[in-house]
Amino acid sequence: MGRIKTAMTKRVSNKLLEEKGDKFKDNFEDNKKVVDELLDVESKKIRNVVAGYITRLVKSKKSKK
Repeated sequence: MGRIKTAMTKRVSNKLLEEKGDKFKDNFEDNKKVVDELLDVESKKIRNVVAGYITRLVKSKKSKK
């Protein structure tokens, strides 16, 4: 079984992809920096979870094309 993402993680990630989708790539390290710029997150863990979920979504969109 995979890890379950919270509704907050999914909501924030989808909102960022809708608004700033062109800034995100399929590289976690780059996405982590972009999320840090766009969000005011106090926790590194939350930032990393959001960046990881965005990376996963971007990769899945690429494979569908």
